[in-house]
Amino acid sequence: MIANSSPALADARSPGALEAARDVLRRTFGHADFRGLQSAVIGEILAGRSALAVLPTGGGKSLCYQIPSLMRSGLGLVISPLIALMSDQVAALQQSGVAAEKLDSNTPADARNDIWRRIGDGTLDLLYVSPEGLMQSWQLERLSRQPLALIAIDEAHCVSQWGHDFRPDYRLLGRLADVFPRVPRLAVTATADARTRDDIRSELRLGDALEFVDSFARPELVLSAERKLGAGRDRVLELVTERPNRSGVIYCGSRDGVDKLAEKLVAAGVPALAYHAGLDKQVRAGRLEQFLEADAAVMVATIAFGMGVDKPDVRYVIHADPPAAIEAYWQEIGRAGRDGAPADGITLYSPTDLAWALRRIESRDLDEIVKAVQMRKVRQLYAMLDGTGCRPAAVRRYFGETGVTSCGQCDLCLFPPDAADATEAAQKALSAVHRLGGRFGRGRVIEHLTGQTKQASAAETQMSTFGIGREFSAAGWRDLLDQLLFEGLLREDPNEGRPLVGLGDASDVKAVYRGERRVSMRTLPASAESSGRSGRGRKRHSGERLGIEAADAPLYEALRAWRRDRAAEQHVPPYVIFHDATLSAIARERPGSTDALAKVSGVGQSKLKRYGAEVLKMVRDT
Repeated sequence: MIANSSPALADARSPGALEAARDVLRRTFGHADFRGLQSAVIGEILAGRSALAVLPTGGGKSLCYQIPSLMRSGLGLVISPLIALMSDQVAALQQSGVAAEKLDSNTPADARNDIWRRIGDGTLDLLYVSPEGLMQSWQLERLSRQPLALIAIDEAHCVSQWGHDFRPDYRLLGRLADVFPRVPRLAVTATADARTRDDIRSELRLGDALEFVDSFARPELVLSAERKLGAGRDRVLELVTERPNRSGVIYCGSRDGVDKLAEKLVAAGVPALAYHAGLDKQVRAGRLEQFLEADAAVMVATIAFGMGVDKPDVRYVIHADPPAAIEAYWQEIGRAGRDGAPADGITLYSPTDLAWALRRIESRDLDEIVKAVQMRKVRQLYAMLDGTGCRPAAVRRYFGETGVTSCGQCDLCLFPPDAADATEAAQKALSAVHRLGGRFGRGRVIEHLTGQTKQASAAETQMSTFGIGREFSAAGWRDLLDQLLFEGLLREDPNEGRPLVGLGDASDVKAVYRGERRVSMRTLPASAESSGRSGRGRKRHSGERLGIEAADAPLYEALRAWRRDRAAEQHVPPYVIFHDATLSAIARERPGSTDALAKVSGVGQSKLKRYGAEVLKMVRDT
């Protein structure tokens, strides 16, 4: 296979290179300047060096490879894991006047031939491919004969067995170092802890490439979590109906759960759609398109609906079932608020969910070390969900960020829970489970503790633990048992869907018996119960419209209607034409000329030429 050489621009290392990149940013994408670490990453690639960049969801990762692709000679090759994600980015680039295409299994033969012709002619700027498609020998051979500007590996955490979205095909991408030894490679992701980053560097053979890790702060996200009752579906319905006329995503752990919850929401008048891998491919594609094009729709999905969601105006993400790890949590929650406007991230969880997640890992054919790491990640997630400290701060520390302060707006910051010493009650519960021999479920253990077991045998009533916990209600004991399950002091045997409660780690249980280990419980202050922690009954700012004043609302809504019509004509999502933030800025500033419109963030030269006259006419007439 022929090794490829792709020389950088002669002035790529000069002080003017980044100013030239800013010019591309302004002219093509309509933004005045770079954000965060974008300029540093772009400068590294322009200099012809490989890099690893971990930037938060919504942090502009794609510009880090799109702009160098436009500036360096040759084709920009982007490896992306999902067709939906590729389609979205290609559509947005084409709206900005960039020559971009994708090659996937759905590309017709005529279109495929035309793409290869444009690659040969040097008239294509960016090509998006999947890792599976790229690593086919014939395609890799053909691309090896073309000059490449760079190779971008999007969602690079998929390469790591320590991550939450491991894709074996990603591990083959390490070969690119041999096939294209002088082409800079950029691995980008939004979620990767230190161990995952090390795995990415090793597997993709990035050697001594610089690593850029930005802050994981997402100040627009208002996070909350609450223990759920049963399956929690009624609570999900409450949360959704409290947020009418907004786009949202609801994640469920199973296909059946997706279908049933979507049906429940539709029956209540919610415009909900179900999405999972068990549906026909065309049905999934149609529902994705419907969701992306709607001003307000609710997608109920499994994680099959993960990385392909780039809709900027998602106002909430609800986990009806918890995700697999903090990495998955941050990526999935991050689907909300990509436009920078306030959004909610709400998670429902229970000890049953924890037990299911651990059993799932245990049943998988994995190396024991990998299993241990994944189990630890699960427990770290639940420690955050059931913790007492600021949620965003806990996540940011998990990713290794230092100097983190509390967000001041998550449920635990707004309503800090009191910590009550429940060691004595825990000793009673552990003793009861021990004496009952692990033969019963939680409900039966609670009946035993409160002395309310129906038709209890004489042997049971004579146990020292029978009725020992009458000072607490059944609900109080349920909360304590949940706490003991979260801490691993109790465990649940699945027992074919009828879980039985048994003792956890023997040394930990003995430490509680001896008073060497204390057990604390969260007790919510009255104000939290009455105000409704996690958003219950609380009026918050997540529905506010990007700073639109009443006087500007008619123009803003008229622009949105115009955008919707133009998008329908072109069969693209509305936001690839203009984001809501751009429309709101136009409505506020009311530009009266082409030059003034060009200064609005998000209005590049291609869009100015294509839509400028229509937009200016609407500003004059509305």
